[in-house]
Amino acid sequence: MSKQKQRREALVYHAKPQPGKIKIVPTKPYATQRDLALAYSPGVAEPCLEIAKNKDNVYKYTSKGNIVAIISNGTAVLGLGDIGPEAGKPVMEGKALLFKIFADIDGIDIEVDTKDVDKFVETVKMIAPTFGGINLEDIKAPEAFEIERRLKEELDIPVMHDDQHGTAIISAAALLNALEIAEKKIGEVKIVVSGAGAAAVSCTKLYKAFGAKAENIVMLDSKGVIRKDAENLAPSKMEFATDRKINTLVEAMIDADVFIGLSIKDIVSPEMLLSMAKDPIVFAMANPDPEIKYELAVSTRKDVIMATGRSDHPNQVNNVLGFPFIFRGALDVRASAINEEMKMAAVKALAALAKEPVPEQVNIAYGETRLTFGREYIIPKPFDQRLISEIPPAVAKAAIDSGVARIPIEDWGKYREELLQRSGDDNKVMRLLMNRAKTDPKKIVYAEADHLDVLKAAQIAYEEGIAIPILLGKREIIEELMGELEFDADIDIIDPNALESNERRDRYATKYWENRRRSGSTLYNAKSKMRERNYFGAMMVLEGDADGMISGYSRAYPRVVKPIFEVIGRATDVTKAATVHIMITRRGPLFLADTSINIDPTAEEIAEIARMTANVAATFGFDPVMALLSYANFGSSSHPHATKVRKAIKILHEENPELVVDGEIQTDFALNKELHQSQFPFSKLVGKKVNTLIFPNLESANITYKLLKELNEAASIGPIMVGLRRSVHILQLGASVDEMVNMTAIAVIDAQERQKRKKAKIESN
Repeated sequence: MSKQKQRREALVYHAKPQPGKIKIVPTKPYATQRDLALAYSPGVAEPCLEIAKNKDNVYKYTSKGNIVAIISNGTAVLGLGDIGPEAGKPVMEGKALLFKIFADIDGIDIEVDTKDVDKFVETVKMIAPTFGGINLEDIKAPEAFEIERRLKEELDIPVMHDDQHGTAIISAAALLNALEIAEKKIGEVKIVVSGAGAAAVSCTKLYKAFGAKAENIVMLDSKGVIRKDAENLAPSKMEFATDRKINTLVEAMIDADVFIGLSIKDIVSPEMLLSMAKDPIVFAMANPDPEIKYELAVSTRKDVIMATGRSDHPNQVNNVLGFPFIFRGALDVRASAINEEMKMAAVKALAALAKEPVPEQVNIAYGETRLTFGREYIIPKPFDQRLISEIPPAVAKAAIDSGVARIPIEDWGKYREELLQRSGDDNKVMRLLMNRAKTDPKKIVYAEADHLDVLKAAQIAYEEGIAIPILLGKREIIEELMGELEFDADIDIIDPNALESNERRDRYATKYWENRRRSGSTLYNAKSKMRERNYFGAMMVLEGDADGMISGYSRAYPRVVKPIFEVIGRATDVTKAATVHIMITRRGPLFLADTSINIDPTAEEIAEIARMTANVAATFGFDPVMALLSYANFGSSSHPHATKVRKAIKILHEENPELVVDGEIQTDFALNKELHQSQFPFSKLVGKKVNTLIFPNLESANITYKLLKELNEAASIGPIMVGLRRSVHILQLGASVDEMVNMTAIAVIDAQERQKRKKAKIESN
């Protein structure tokens, strides 16, 4: 993607459909006059009076306890420097978004228009009663140190400057694990720190808290090694000045065990890396370009243990692993501060989590067979759903033990369950999809590429590294549209009707005829069909010229299904193909089937659909908990519509006892755990969160998913085709660009899974 195009897309993203990235929404009913009278006058007077009696009641009656202020003066924004408070606001809004999606904390950004430390501190102190915590952000050193110090002393709510402590906490956890792998002790290793800003100082202080020795540390700023004999050293640098008679990074790196980079790109050469001690630990955290490129470092030394700030390499030191969960733990015990004990507890919890078996959902997200503790996995991944249930409890316990917590946690098991409910982990399916697809992009045919929206989806998939598009349609139209979109890529454009496609078209026609000649097809008819893009594209997939295909944007579903079934056909041992929609709801993802194909499936077919849907859920790392839906509950009706579902359950219980599935059951009883347990304590679903709904017929499934989509604004992924021989997926008529991108990722992942199964089968033989 060109920088100009990237710039334009970024501006549109932040401006449309409404400016900014966050908004405030009500949490209480407001539909009636009674609701409004309680929300405001006269009802609001009662909580006001209770708070006036006891200020701590503000946590009971208002949202203070879950709001963090993200405060900056814009003097050190990302890599942009001193750009001012207004220009820094998009970054602060982004931080608020991360607080919400990772830890369900409401972040409110506040930009302060002053560089004066006294004014900044006074402003924050005056607005502090509104918030449960203060996250300082993008404030330049050395002012950042003084601002944080004073606010921590003068406020009785948690205060943390994430630029300092976030990086310190994550990198310290990674360092402890890297040292364990290298079989070195933190008190003995020689550490070189490139950079002397807020993050570098905080990192080094935390390493010392874990046992690093001052005499073994060399810190460098833009002028070189910080030495004790230097004149006019700032107090923040004095603590890390060395008495060694060295001046340069080249000298400092000789026999060093650890390099911590928080400076600028490409300052570490292969020669410097070779001069380091055995099993060197290199954390090159300059962003977006590290102090030494990952590929260069690992090719220079096979024994290097490497981390960067980038997501496209192993061991990403990412602040999102820390700040949302640290504040979550602090807020939940109403801590008066975030102290050293709490930060160290976060470090230890992060380090320990990397040594635990990794959930399959995380492996899937990163396209790994099995992530295991080692040189390329020393720190948890941001998509690890366990972060929310492990880091906040560790922080909260440290707050309680160190005496800064105001409320205790009595039941830690219950607290962890509440955290998992808060986490929004289930709502990360979209990100999981994209990340998984990027690990091994496949060739995907876009059968309607001469439509602008389809081409936009193909462009996004290509530029994001999700897929390698193959565009079907009239070349001149596609090339003209690509010009409008600035879609400059060396990818295949194929017009099935063009002269240049004659040889391939004839070859596909012959193959199609050979497969269908006993089903009424003639060679002449086959050649005619190969001029239609859905037949041609499907043959590309069948013959291995492409890995997958998506179509259906401009044509009704039945018209697209027919050529797909004729060309691709059902998989071995499958009697009915079906479709699954993934609905991204507030309660997490719901897998719904069959939403598009089978009008009135039999009991046997419902059982088969349930099995295939369970496989879809498992593909995305979810343990399927399935309810077979009906208007009846467990034998309450003898009507054939209910009894066929009951029969399907009997088949599944007998043939697939490993599946967690039950029914026939009404939707409310399936989704409401308390209601379910009170009425049907014998059910296999008791105590479990249902995430998969199997419908008795097409109309109920199709109506339900569309109601969810339109009334609840639930995002949908699908229809995902299951039961075919190849990865082909059919869009809903008029699908949005985002829906087509999602379906592209589905097609890629489907092709990846098929390739894995084929490889495993070959190896087993």
